[in-house]
Amino acid sequence: MVEKKVIVYLKQGLQARNAIQFIQKTSSFNSEVSLIKQGKLVNGKSIMGVMSLAIRHEEEVTLLINGKDEEQAMNTIERLLNRHVYHEKKLQ
Repeated sequence: MVEKKVIVYLKQGLQARNAIQFIQKTSSFNSEVSLIKQGKLVNGKSIMGVMSLAIRHEEEVTLLINGKDEEQAMNTIERLLNRHVYHEKKLQ
């Protein structure tokens, strides 16, 4: 099991389109993915669960991933949540 606190740098947070992309990405892994915000834990592969957290730009969440591909899942999901930051670094 891997656990990591991550700042969500997506401009619209994990709302609407970003939430759908997040679910598509998490669902591509065999590992269980959970998101925690302010003590509330939800299934990271559930659109209703993710949307219920109302995660906004620059909010901190905890990713909890457990399974055979957990390291790869953590790296990929973290890059997705920090996409804006990585894009800015590339431009510099």
